[in-house]
Amino acid sequence: MSKKVVTKSLVINHLNESIGLSKKECQYFLESFLEVIFFELKNHSDVKIVNFGIFKIKNKKPRIGRNPKTRQEVIISERNVVKFKPS
Repeated sequence: MSKKVVTKSLVINHLNESIGLSKKECQYFLESFLEVIFFELKNHSDVKIVNFGIFKIKNKKPRIGRNPKTRQEVIISERNVVKFKPS
């Protein structure tokens, strides 16, 4: 069973067919939409899209990981990750 990957171009083509806007307009819309989401996430704001879900930034604390081949322990640094909860 193979997974289908949804790409930006696939979304743009779908918008073009369903809404009837030009592909350039659909590309501009999609990139502007994603830019707003990225900007808000960079500022640690939650992004809630009704009937879709919520994007949140979560801080992961540093932890000790292990290389599965050599079993050598490595410290994994603190980082922020994006979490998505569908509605």
